[in-house]
Amino acid sequence: MKTALVVDDSAFIRKIARQILDGMGFEVAEAQDGEDALTQCQAELPDLILLDWHMPVMSGLEFLHKLRKMPGGGDPQVVFCTTENTRDKIITALEAGATEYIMKPFDQEIIRTKLEQIGMV
Repeated sequence: MKTALVVDDSAFIRKIARQILDGMGFEVAEAQDGEDALTQCQAELPDLILLDWHMPVMSGLEFLHKLRKMPGGGDPQVVFCTTENTRDKIITALEAGATEYIMKPFDQEIIRTKLEQIGMV
């Protein structure tokens, strides 16, 4: 079974993303900020990470930079899931190692389409 980590400071967003990913057959874990996510990734790397940009403690971008420097940290598919929608932010995320980019609000169809595009479903 493929594993996913949903990283967002909003419990509501984590719940919605978890339901969508559960329905697609993923085993899902949650993290409330980048630091929590990094700790979980140090224990075990997931196959997929849905990542918010703006979070307390450690932002999604900071987390991504640290993840990609870890042993095996280049393996997880990382999809930013954020309200940031400027071209500069999208380029910054992709250059930092994000696989794809989803705008909030999102739904099951949007997530499924992006995951199909990157070969996760």
